[in-house]
Amino acid sequence: MLIGQAPGQTETGGGKPFAGRAGRTLFRWLASAGLDEATAREWLYIAAVTRCYPGPHPSGRGDRVPTPRERERCGAWLDDELRLIRPGLIVPVGRLAIDRFLGARPLSELIGAAHEVTHEGGRSIAIPLPHPSGASSWIHAPGNRALLDRALALLGEQLRGADPRSVA
Repeated sequence: MLIGQAPGQTETGGGKPFAGRAGRTLFRWLASAGLDEATAREWLYIAAVTRCYPGPHPSGRGDRVPTPRERERCGAWLDDELRLIRPGLIVPVGRLAIDRFLGARPLSELIGAAHEVTHEGGRSIAIPLPHPSGASSWIHAPGNRALLDRALALLGEQLRGADPRSVA
């Protein structure tokens, strides 16, 4: 189960999650872990912390971050999805999704490692990824690209234990 922050403006028109620039980056990352975009879209359930496009950021750069109230109001949707799917693997993408499962800790302490998490649907392994948008500068800080590469290697190991083609 891949969990992002919220639909972006591109997604609101097309109905396909991660369809914009951030999605292209994310699927390039997933491909390096051994999961091409077509297979990922077929095999992974893609969810979000919030259900609606929050609107543009006031600065004009990127999308506005959903407010705590918006996240709270949408939380039951994600809780229900977790109960129904009971995922063995969760890939939280970006700060909001990572915080939802791993708490508000520095990304450098979380990305690059697998974490066991408990949630409404049971227990899962969580392998967090940074937000793939160009608005996020985390990836450019010293040492962080190596953490992303480690996270993608861990994700690849988890995926090799499963056969995406056997999932209907």
